[in-house]
Amino acid sequence: MIQLLKIFTPSPVFAQTQDWSQINSKCVSSGAATIQGFECLFANILQIIVGAAGLVFFIMFIVGGFKYLTSSGDSKKIASASSTLTLAIIGVVGVIASWFILLFIQNFTGINVTQFKIGG
Repeated sequence: MIQLLKIFTPSPVFAQTQDWSQINSKCVSSGAATIQGFECLFANILQIIVGAAGLVFFIMFIVGGFKYLTSSGDSKKIASASSTLTLAIIGVVGVIASWFILLFIQNFTGINVTQFKIGG
């Protein structure tokens, strides 16, 4: 019974996904944000964008599959469904390819381009 009540009990929701001190201890100094706070902000925004890209891919894939199933043999509806599925796959391949390009640049140049750091 207690487990059931936990489902209906609201829990607090916070805008940031990670505590700034976990990303960089220099983000907050005496309760005030520092210039290194941009590192923390960028890390949180990047996590949200990657999650949103995965969610959009999943929704587009489901919509494309539903369009295909309900096309009833109509060639225009089948073309629309296959276009949606193709664009969903191109989108997820683009996100993965951009990450691999960043890793290639990092390995080729030796500069860590996958982490946003402000000097100081």
